[in-house]
Amino acid sequence: MSNRDITTSDPATIEAALTERFGDHEPAGGGADGIAQLADALAAEGRSFDALAAAAAHRSHRAFDDRDVPLPLLQTLAAIALSAPSKSDLQQRDIIILDDADQVARIKACLSDQAWTADAPRLLVFCGNNRRQRQVHELRAKPFANDHLDAFFNAAVDAGIALQAFIAAAEYAGLGCCPISAIRNRAREVSDILALPDHVFPVAGLGVGWPTEPDRHHISHRLPLAATVHVDRFDDYGIADHIAAYDRRRAEAQPYATQRGVDRFGAVPTTDYTWSEDKARQYAEAEREDFGAFVVKKGFTLK
Repeated sequence: MSNRDITTSDPATIEAALTERFGDHEPAGGGADGIAQLADALAAEGRSFDALAAAAAHRSHRAFDDRDVPLPLLQTLAAIALSAPSKSDLQQRDIIILDDADQVARIKACLSDQAWTADAPRLLVFCGNNRRQRQVHELRAKPFANDHLDAFFNAAVDAGIALQAFIAAAEYAGLGCCPISAIRNRAREVSDILALPDHVFPVAGLGVGWPTEPDRHHISHRLPLAATVHVDRFDDYGIADHIAAYDRRRAEAQPYATQRGVDRFGAVPTTDYTWSEDKARQYAEAEREDFGAFVVKKGFTLK
């Protein structure tokens, strides 16, 4: 199932997508009762299942055809994305759409370890912006009393909300997207290229284009909802069993083509190279150790 295949939908479409994504999602996923209640809510508003079915079947896209994605279209999608919620209405997020060929080439050079980005028709960078709030304080002659970690955190979260809102809008228009967290691997260089001033920082990049071969794109499996959806209080009892079951299910449907850190950790049979093994190897290597220092140099006080 692909989110580009869905033109008309019903409750079974969402149920199938969630089951493929999470496995048996009873009871944490709401199950049949949740789907029925969702159907009632949509019916009461006179709305179809289409948008939610597309969201349930979401997948990232890293392969695109050569059609242009016009700048005005991206600007309109950015406006829709910036209509999303913002913490305390502070609006601490900006979107940079790369259009100049030289700028595009310079940013893509920073992403050379993400080979697919070389062919991405469009790149955007989503930034946290705490600078504007400080400018407001100067304009209104008021003290800035929150010069601590929360100032950075709020701006980063605002940028993340805008990123997801842009993806949802772009997919609704038929585009495909893939976020690029690796842009923070070279945050200083990216910041210089984009002329980001103090208190403005890159949160994520985004590759955008018209996706190819949508019918072949699978729904990525996720951890079972029993491990990630909680009621009243956090509970990770049985997490080892949840991870083991997820490892088996994902390895069967979506085996890894390559293994990380073979020189350090050795190669294992394909069936033993699971999601948890891959993620443990990934974070066994230091990443972005200089990002905190970069953020401090941008003027933030992380305390």
